Amino acid sequence: MNQENSSSYPKYKQIIDFMKEKIARGEWPIGSKIPSQRKLAAMFDVNRSTVITALEELTADGLIEGKMGKGTIVINNTWTLLATTPPDWNVHVKSGMHRPSQAMVQDINESEFNSNLIQLSKGELSPDIFPKDKMKYAMEKVAKNMEVLGYEEPKGYFPLRKELSAYMKAMGIESSPDSILIVSGALQALQLISIGLLQKNSSVLLEKPSYLYSLHVFQSAGMKLKGLSMDEEGIKVTAIKRADPQEGQAILYTNPCFHNPTGTLMSQKRRYDLLKECEEHQLPIIEDDLYRELWLNKQPPLPLKALDKNGHVLYVSSLSKTLSPGLRIGWIVGPEPVIERLADIKMETVRTELRTRRKVMLNALETYAGDVATWTNPEGGFFIWVHIQPSISMKSLYSRALKRGILLNSGSIYAQETGSYLRLSYAYASLPDIDRSIKILAELIRELQV
Repeated sequence: MNQENSSSYPKYKQIIDFMKEKIARGEWPIGSKIPSQRKLAAMFDVNRSTVITALEELTADGLIEGKMGKGTIVINNTWTLLATTPPDWNVHVKSGMHRPSQAMVQDINESEFNSNLIQLSKGELSPDIFPKDKMKYAMEKVAKNMEVLGYEEPKGYFPLRKELSAYMKAMGIESSPDSILIVSGALQALQLISIGLLQKNSSVLLEKPSYLYSLHVFQSAGMKLKGLSMDEEGIKVTAIKRADPQEGQAILYTNPCFHNPTGTLMSQKRRYDLLKECEEHQLPIIEDDLYRELWLNKQPPLPLKALDKNGHVLYVSSLSKTLSPGLRIGWIVGPEPVIERLADIKMETVRTELRTRRKVMLNALETYAGDVATWTNPEGGFFIWVHIQPSISMKSLYSRALKRGILLNSGSIYAQETGSYLRLSYAYASLPDIDRSIKILAELIRELQV
């Protein structure tokens, strides 16, 4: 039975699928007015709040927009806001660098929805940490003011941009609401930047290893990736000179706070030096600050954007890591309306939970794997970067762990070509599962050791 015909398939998703099909087929061309909320509610036998949920998601996708006095209009027939054609995610530019195993990435993505597995791969908060009661209270308050919400603002809901402006000012970023663009998550922000601002065949300089090697956001838009070496303070500034960036043909992407996958926190001095070097080379910076609010010991240094006095940095953030991936809210801050979004949530409860989880995983590694691995001790974020000491087959370790109910992320999918590495997440699995899975992993490593 088709998913759409299943009684368990949410009604709001049925509405979304119906409208996307109408738009894709050209039955609802750009500029056409869609049926009213009342008519859609009658068509699907639902209340208007269900229809509103569907319309909000389609608006976030950039397909429709509410026009004052005109109703809701189709404004696009693509899956992105700036591209005239969707990115081809199956064709990747040959950058001369290691390309991760796509089969493994696909397998991991599918396995992350298997509730029977211990999720040491998942880069998101456990449902146990999610503040359900507080969010329910907040949503109820918002619902009382739903009549003031509208989509006439192209850059996003103005009160939200105003709050973000005040929030970022507290951490040194001076940005008016007009310099903030609300997007439906950090991934969309990167897609929009790659399609709307970067020239094809330009180079993206980034940390190596980096999470972007397993996403291929920039490659699909015709960009070439150039890896920059790191140390305990972040990107090595000397690596930028060796990369020889050409003015107007390159951009730097960095994840300076609790870097994914290594957990590295870029030092304050390194941030100054990095910005100075990039200014000298006329090298624009995309600062991905998704993990900033996940500090566990002390607040991280000022963002690069806070040090930026010449409009060199585009600042991107999202609520997907600090609260929930399901809240598709992100933003960009820059000298022009670009893309960014940051976590505007009080994080102390989450930090307490993450400190506990980090401690349990570190203790388990010390207890069970001290003789077969070394690892980082991250000051924030979700991840511990583990180096397996014996020479073993990481493919075999991945397969055997999966058979034992443990899903892993190998370092190879982040372009870590030398040595054997794992990115272990302590954010999602339960405390007993974290301890048990590390014990099993240590046993598997010893079994594979020759």
